[in-house]
Amino acid sequence: MRLALFVLAYNLGDFLRRFGLPRKVSHWSLRSVQLKLLKIGARVTSHSRRTIFHCAEVAVSAALFSDLLERIHFLATAST
Repeated sequence: MRLALFVLAYNLGDFLRRFGLPRKVSHWSLRSVQLKLLKIGARVTSHSRRTIFHCAEVAVSAALFSDLLERIHFLATAST
């Protein structure tokens, strides 16, 4: 199970590095993406129509995280 999680984190990090990162952080290595985006603790709360991520802004700012989510959403809508 642990190996499967590591493989998933690697593949997700590689996808983000190749297609999802904004231009100002596109130079990040795969290790940086994993440490700053995937291996951070967060609390997810869902209300009526909103899903909220409560993350510490130590690794990534809220604006950068929002930009990253917008790019992923654009990739998802462009492929359909």
